[in-house]
Amino acid sequence: MKDISEYDAYKFEKGSVTKVTDPLSIESPLQISINGESFTVVMQTPGDEQLLATGLLYAENVISDFNQVKCSFKEDDHGFINEVNLTTPTSNLADGYLSSRSLLSVSSCGICGKKEIEELLPKEEKLTSSTTLSFTSLFQMFETMNQHQNAFKITGGCHGIAAFDNEGNLLSIKEDIGRHNALDKVVGDLISKQLIKKATVLTLSGRVSYEMVSKAFRAKIPVIAAVSAPSSLAVDFAKEYGMTLIGFSRNEKGTCYSGINRLDELKK
Repeated sequence: MKDISEYDAYKFEKGSVTKVTDPLSIESPLQISINGESFTVVMQTPGDEQLLATGLLYAENVISDFNQVKCSFKEDDHGFINEVNLTTPTSNLADGYLSSRSLLSVSSCGICGKKEIEELLPKEEKLTSSTTLSFTSLFQMFETMNQHQNAFKITGGCHGIAAFDNEGNLLSIKEDIGRHNALDKVVGDLISKQLIKKATVLTLSGRVSYEMVSKAFRAKIPVIAAVSAPSSLAVDFAKEYGMTLIGFSRNEKGTCYSGINRLDELKK
C-alpha cells in the first residue's frame, strides 16, 4: 500500500530482543499553493491530495467557487505528491485568502501552517548525547507518568507528556487536548525551572509524528518513547537528528526504531 512503509526495528518483550520489520503509516508534507504561490504546508498520509486541499480551503473560506479551480501536482523523489497548485481567478479568492493568515491547526499539527516544505528540514547538527537507559527504567517512567495523568483519569480525553532526567527522576508532566500543546508546556516548564539541560527522556501517551520529534530535538532531549506508533517521517527524522525513538511502549514491551545505542539491551 502506498500509504504504508516498512521499517526495521528492535522489539523488547519479556526480557528478550527480536529484530522485526514493522509497517508504519507514511507521513509526508503537502504544500498547498494558490496561483503558483505557496499558501501553507500540511502533514498528511499520501492520497486524495486534491480533496484535502479543497476541504481545507473550503473550511477556511479561501476560495469562493471551486468550479472555477484547476489543479496541478508535483511529486517528490518517492513518487508522492508533495505540492498541489490550485489555479483560479483572483476574483474568486475569498476573505480567508485576503486576510493572509497562515493556516494553523494548533491542537493537532505543529508543522501545519508553514509556507514552504524546505522550512521542515533540520538546520542544526544531530544530537550526540551519550545518555543510556534500560527498558526496565523506561517502563518505570511510564508508570510514573500514568500516576500523574489526573485530567486523563477524569476525562479520558487529554494527552500526557513527561520529561525525565538520566536517573529517571520526573522533571515535568503536562496534559493537554493537543499533543503538541502538551509538549510545548513541558518544554516551557523545564525552561522556567532551569531544568532543560537535565532532561534526557520524553514519554508520550499517544503516537509520534514528525513535529514531536522536531520539538524534542529543539529542546535537545535525545530520547522519545511513546505508547503508540511513530509515523514514517518521525522515524526518518529521528535518525537524521541522532535521536532514540521508541514506540509501542506498553505492557512491558517496546520497539526501538532509531538510536539503539542508547538502550542497554540493544547496544552493540
